[in-house]
Amino acid sequence: MGYYVRVESDVHIYVEDINRMSQKTILFIHGWPANHKMFEYQFNQLSQMGYRCIGMDLRGFGQSDKPWEGYDYDRLADDVRSVIGALKLQNITLAGHSTGGAVAVRYVARHRGYGVSKLALLAAAAPSLIQRPYFPYGLKTEDVKQIIQDTYHDRPNMLQGFGNMFFFQHITEPFSDWFFQLGLQAASWSTAKVANTWLYEEKLFQDMGEIQIPTLILHGIHDKVCHFPLAEAQKQEIKNAKLVPFEYSGHGLFWDERDKFNQELAKFIG
Repeated sequence: MGYYVRVESDVHIYVEDINRMSQKTILFIHGWPANHKMFEYQFNQLSQMGYRCIGMDLRGFGQSDKPWEGYDYDRLADDVRSVIGALKLQNITLAGHSTGGAVAVRYVARHRGYGVSKLALLAAAAPSLIQRPYFPYGLKTEDVKQIIQDTYHDRPNMLQGFGNMFFFQHITEPFSDWFFQLGLQAASWSTAKVANTWLYEEKLFQDMGEIQIPTLILHGIHDKVCHFPLAEAQKQEIKNAKLVPFEYSGHGLFWDERDKFNQELAKFIG
């Protein structure tokens, strides 16, 4: 079932809600620059296992509204709060991939984990996606600036290049085309503005220290986007966190090792 949640007077967020009668709920937050459909292989299997799977499209992406402003982590986390409140969710698992994982971290810290009893970080872009003087493990600043420039000049080519580095396992050309289309459904300005927040605003070192709920970290060791040392930093900074490395996965571990991914997530939730 799909519907919209109003998060501002003129901004609505699209939500896909599967197996609504289940008491075990997972709210998925997708990564940049895709949308909730990237979790297709979780929705199919986990719903059959008895879980309620909710996917939301972040503002600017997928079927959500695409305003000009509002792409910092605070605003995106506030959108998550609006969705959780509108759906009256309680004791859920919040699962975020890549930038969605960063938003999930900010949500738990900013909103004190409202409605959330467990956190799953899936190749999360935390504590910092880019390299900093005190954190040398992320992407190079110039590479992110190139992504932003390419977004404004040839977004389809940028998306294709990003997709080519996303998965570790072999993907078919039809699958590659499908994944490419997910990125095209976003607005160009939201695609660029979220990337811009990686550079100048968003770091999550303090946020991670405020997380008190059980946290599962799933991360591919071949990840070329959010390098594996990010997962190790998450494990070190988040109390009560468990790290599960994925030896045959890149950034797209939700597909690369989807059976293991779903099993680990289900085992964590219980």
